[in-house]
Amino acid sequence: MGKAFILIISLIISLPIIGDESIRQGAGGIYIIPVRDDIMPPLVYLIRRGIKEAMEANAKVLVLDMDTNGGRVDVTEEVIKLLERFKGQTITYVNKKAFSAGMFIAVATKKIYMAEGSVIGAAAPIMLLPGVGPEKLPDTVEEKMTSGISALVRATAARNGHNVAVVDAMIDKNSELIIDGQVIKSKGRILTLTNLEAEKKYGNPPTPLFSSGTVNSLDELIKLAGFDPARAVYIQPLGAEKFAFWINSISALLLTIGILGLYIEFKTPGFGLPGIIGITAFLLYFFGGYVAGLAGIEWVLLFIVGLILIGLEILVFPGTAILGILGLVSILISVLMAGIDIYPDTPIVPNIESLSGSIKQLLIAFGSAIIGGILLRRFLSHTNIYQLMVSKSASGAGYDNELASLQQKELGLTGIAISDLRPGGKAQFGDKILDVITNGELISKGARVKIIGHSGTNRLVEETKQ
Repeated sequence: MGKAFILIISLIISLPIIGDESIRQGAGGIYIIPVRDDIMPPLVYLIRRGIKEAMEANAKVLVLDMDTNGGRVDVTEEVIKLLERFKGQTITYVNKKAFSAGMFIAVATKKIYMAEGSVIGAAAPIMLLPGVGPEKLPDTVEEKMTSGISALVRATAARNGHNVAVVDAMIDKNSELIIDGQVIKSKGRILTLTNLEAEKKYGNPPTPLFSSGTVNSLDELIKLAGFDPARAVYIQPLGAEKFAFWINSISALLLTIGILGLYIEFKTPGFGLPGIIGITAFLLYFFGGYVAGLAGIEWVLLFIVGLILIGLEILVFPGTAILGILGLVSILISVLMAGIDIYPDTPIVPNIESLSGSIKQLLIAFGSAIIGGILLRRFLSHTNIYQLMVSKSASGAGYDNELASLQQKELGLTGIAISDLRPGGKAQFGDKILDVITNGELISKGARVKIIGHSGTNRLVEETKQ
């Protein structure tokens, strides 16, 4: 079902995606994830999705098909953590080049193979300035960054059995690499290795310097790993991943808009613009999490169930409370779970640590929504924009003479509250059931109420003894 969701979204925005047939053919075998262009946040989404699909299929091997000039260190650290989740064999295939952050990621896999004529290395930290390009770091900053990055990558390389001294030589220009009396790298330059240099053997017994060998193609590597290339699964990047990264960067804002939109919708009769805006904001939030490899389609469905329950509480069974509570709980759970990174081998029920990020984001959204609601009520409730928005929610038409006349006729009407007014709810006037709101006081179900005015399209009521 999840793959179908990605397929639908990709077709909508006319982007390429792997077919289901390829997925079925490669189940349980070998998965290939491309690492192309710069190491930037959308790559995290791609690799997370690929690793989860591979784990669900019980794949034995995961291959990074790499051709990159490098990129952001923070993204690299996240990718390294993701690769540690996969318990099978991990391989980097340097298809052309693996510079800088590309080398860092390569040593996070257990084996490195290289294509003929490919290169790896040149991993010294640099500063990228918009519109300018790479710039040399100040000496003190370079020394500090080199030390920190070198320690991280050396530890990663050691865990996966790579030559730590070679890694250090690729990062630190002040290091020196001498093996078997041969100077492989002198001080003052950064080490970069060709495929032939990387696979050359040193020591006793002889072991490759950095690469497990040269293979002519990705198909050849797949065969070397013991699999049929025709049955390999290729995880294809989605153009939607860049869009999802932008969405996730404003996820707290989307939650705020969603909460405000639904709040205004529930406080106004009918269904219209606020509800559409609110639901759209929530769906964008879920879409961003889904493409990022976080939210499953099941949480979107739970969110929809929550909306339905609240709708039933308001429109069909007012005053029952239980449906509204269940609906709110469903929405709360779906929003929290949509931001959690869950893997096939992790417990279904998340711990507090994994929930902390979603809880923090939701609290920020609720706080912002409360402030936004206060500002809307205080400053915008009598403006033309607000009145237009509310009136469109009610009937799809603007305020006109007919509506004003109707509101005038309703003044003084008395009826019965058929739900608790907290402060909004419903009351029956003759044979009509209308949306009403108080000035803030709580009026219990069954009390007599009188229309004393209007707030937007809501009837403003007070309790009466008549």
